[in-house]
Amino acid sequence: MTQTPRRALRLSGKQRANLQALRLAAELRREVRGEVRFDAGTRSIYAHDSSNYRQTPIGIVIPRDAEDVVAAIGVCRSHGVPVLPRGCGTSLSGETVNVAVVIDTSHHMREILEVNPDERYARVQPGVVRDQLSLMTEERYNLTFAPDTSTHAYATFGGMIGNNSCGVHSVMAGRTSDNVEELEVALYDGTRLRVGNHEEQELERIIRERGRRGEIYRRLRELRDRYADLIRERYPDIPRRVSGYNLDELLPEKGFNVARALVGTEGTCVTVLEARVRLVHSPPARSLLVLGYPSVYEAADHVPEILEHGPVGLEGIDDTLIEDMRLQGMHLQDMELLPEGGGWLLVEFGGESQEESRQKARELMEALGSADGAPSMELFDTPDKAQEIWGIREDGLGATAYVPGQGDHWEGWEDAAVPPERLGEYLRDFRDLLDRYGYHTSLYGHFGDGCVHCRIDFDLKTAEGIARWRSFIDEAADLVVSYGGSLSGEHGDGQSRAELLPKMYGEELVQAFRQFKAIWDPDWKMNPGKVVEPYGITENLRFGKDYSPREPERLYFAYSEDHGSFSHATMRCVGAGKCRDIDSGTMCPSYMVTLEEEHSTRGRARVLHEMLRGETIADGFRSKEVFDALDLCLSCKGCKGDCPVDVDMATYKAEFLKKYYERRLRPPEAYSMGLIMLHARLAQYAPRLVNAATHAPLLKDTIKRLGGLTPEREMPPFATQTFKAWFRERGPKNPASPPVVLFPDTFNNFLHPEPMKATVEVLEDAGYRVIVPERPLCCGRPLYDYGMLDAARFTLRRLVAGLAPYVREGIRVVGVEPSCVAAFRDELPNLFPHDEDARRLARHTRTLAEFLVEDADYDPPRLERRALVHRHCHQQAVMGFDAERRLYERMGLDFEVLDSGCCGLAGSFGFEREHYEISMRIGERRLLPAARGAAPETLLLADGFSCKTQVEHGTDRRALHTAQVLKMALDHGRSGPPGGRPERHYPDVVPDGGPALQEAAVVGGVLAGGALLWALKRRFA
Repeated sequence: MTQTPRRALRLSGKQRANLQALRLAAELRREVRGEVRFDAGTRSIYAHDSSNYRQTPIGIVIPRDAEDVVAAIGVCRSHGVPVLPRGCGTSLSGETVNVAVVIDTSHHMREILEVNPDERYARVQPGVVRDQLSLMTEERYNLTFAPDTSTHAYATFGGMIGNNSCGVHSVMAGRTSDNVEELEVALYDGTRLRVGNHEEQELERIIRERGRRGEIYRRLRELRDRYADLIRERYPDIPRRVSGYNLDELLPEKGFNVARALVGTEGTCVTVLEARVRLVHSPPARSLLVLGYPSVYEAADHVPEILEHGPVGLEGIDDTLIEDMRLQGMHLQDMELLPEGGGWLLVEFGGESQEESRQKARELMEALGSADGAPSMELFDTPDKAQEIWGIREDGLGATAYVPGQGDHWEGWEDAAVPPERLGEYLRDFRDLLDRYGYHTSLYGHFGDGCVHCRIDFDLKTAEGIARWRSFIDEAADLVVSYGGSLSGEHGDGQSRAELLPKMYGEELVQAFRQFKAIWDPDWKMNPGKVVEPYGITENLRFGKDYSPREPERLYFAYSEDHGSFSHATMRCVGAGKCRDIDSGTMCPSYMVTLEEEHSTRGRARVLHEMLRGETIADGFRSKEVFDALDLCLSCKGCKGDCPVDVDMATYKAEFLKKYYERRLRPPEAYSMGLIMLHARLAQYAPRLVNAATHAPLLKDTIKRLGGLTPEREMPPFATQTFKAWFRERGPKNPASPPVVLFPDTFNNFLHPEPMKATVEVLEDAGYRVIVPERPLCCGRPLYDYGMLDAARFTLRRLVAGLAPYVREGIRVVGVEPSCVAAFRDELPNLFPHDEDARRLARHTRTLAEFLVEDADYDPPRLERRALVHRHCHQQAVMGFDAERRLYERMGLDFEVLDSGCCGLAGSFGFEREHYEISMRIGERRLLPAARGAAPETLLLADGFSCKTQVEHGTDRRALHTAQVLKMALDHGRSGPPGGRPERHYPDVVPDGGPALQEAAVVGGVLAGGALLWALKRRFA
């Protein structure tokens, strides 16, 4: 009997690629001690940077140290796979995305290895953040690393070196390349060496030693000698020549500086393992002079004159940027500080004392004031006021990306640089070019260095729009070159400008760039397709003519800023990376403690964007990768307040979870915590019994386990008398006074009634008649966290119906819980954008402080005590905190508002078993240590139920609500109660008989234990 031969198994190209990726990942995991991630979610996150480009990587390696980096490159070499070193990933030119193995050094390699103040240098690993070093050296030694790109709070040295970053103060000390002294680098072929500045004798010695190092140096010298005259002829002599490779650093007059020649190579030649960087003197005192001119063009004309006075920073902004900010409600108060004009220069002077820096500014003012056409001038030499002005400049990207009533604005020609003395001429010609193409943009940037930033309303989604953009870029490049400028003055070439380099340098020098890369990377595996032999400018676009995301059929939220489009909301992130700031602000608490890109606002936005594309992530709203990325989102709304383009991840998460859980059971905590408003209404009928059960030994742990809650936290006890019951018994006062509605939220009505009672007393002291609705009402705040949006809509409809009669009459509604007020002002109009009563309610709802300061013009009682204040995340993001500041100032409090970010509890998040640990890590960043370190007499203020609960759980102190502090002043006068721990006089819930509760708990525990023993006996009998 003959056997039929088996047909050979044939794999498709995609299957073969997947098999190769699996083998590669397996070997990387064997050889690398850091993390190796080839999953779809992580690859989706790293497919983007801040540019118009998108390329999905093969996989990601997060090395622990330099040995890991070398090992990872070795594995990639054995598989013939390209490598892309990456830092913060905020590139605007596409150099930090590629089809390669990404080596992200920003997570673990964050050690400052040495600081030598005498010789003025520091040694750093590539993952060290610029401010991590400079804030320390400025404080201790008045030394700094001068380049401070707008991402200085999260930009890593590896990225800044790869990109040749600059910044506001590069006018003082140059580009990153001018401030690098030595590099340790790894080559794709496995070579590891240190490079720096080499005199001719040392260069000869290195070449004679032969080996790979000698070969590299020999070939570099030959390259230099071959092209030296052309380099001198064609390289623009301007402060911001960033385009192309730094071949000029190999010239004899530059000292054959190999380290500086490698700066700005964008990962196409080597991987940086360590850097020795120069530190320069940082004047401790600063004064900011703002000059107003009729237009940005006249402002630019005066740059050379101002540079003669030696400023340490010289920036420019135009009136279009100011108008864009005005349309978006950004920096409205700060704008009032600007002097009259249509274009402004921000001129910063430094000195050893405030008087010295002020005197330098005054000398410039005198010189300008005596000339014809003198600008309007304002001098700011207090740090707070100066920072308000700098905030306008630093938020330029966020203000210009999505301008209401205009098309989306993109990078694509955003950082050209020309000689500063010709900046005014160039800007006029550039504006003419923009007008000819019908493009709109603001103009701002580093005018002292001749560098101009802008985001332009290119059409990058149609064939016609892309062709028009490409034609514009050609003409824009010709214009810059005609002025002796650089295509890039800060962001690098990458893919966005590399194709244009022959215009600037000529074909012969571009060939020299190819040879330079080949010396370091003969296999052409280091970030291929960038800078030299690049992809075309219109290839690998993030959008492009084929972009067609899968828009969800039914949305719950309005997304009015995104034209009702969820896909537009998910592409709102421009990748600026502010969510990677771990030292200030609220965004993003989970990233702050994990340093995982997946748990940044940017990472989550990228995953959602890829989900709608349906390529790397193919299972849409059922995607486990997307669920995992959103899992550690605390829905704190920090991004809504801090993100420069208003990404609102809490809303996106709620929308996603609604669809993810369709026809699925949610986890138990969704029902135990998400429906707290129902449990609380039931508990009010037997609060002692419920408290006994939730605090009884054995039984309490069983209840928590069944509810998906952590055993580490005590359940807050229910009040034996709710606030509403108390108010019914007490009755209102001031019957003839104007009315105000006090909203009895679930948490303060059932759990913390004392702050509500204090609020009543304060409102009555302000001369108002308090109305408390009898109908059970709730904003449904916990429902959003679990995507229970149908229930949330139902709850809000009841809320609007219950409060509509009041707000129709113009009566204000005061909320005690900030998250509830935020729900009134944010979720409510977003879920019911066309409901007039919902819009009225949103407009008429106030925090207590807002009402007292803005509506009642209340003269509060004095309380001259020291206070530490923690802001609720939702309040900071939605309502702001200005009213609270003004109220505390009126009270006479000596208060400090902590930059403590999120408390970590975040509603139900910190009660959940799976999230308890990270909740406490977030709390331990700032808030809990500050509470523990406060003097016993110091007041702790926090209006949020979650914030107060976290402080009480994590310390031996308890925070008070603003209403309780006002009541304290009413009760005790300006000194407050005597002694330490003033909160002991103002509980959140009055204890119910002490021993009775303890007895009930003991009885409950005995009964629970007996029931458990009986169940075990039955099971094993």
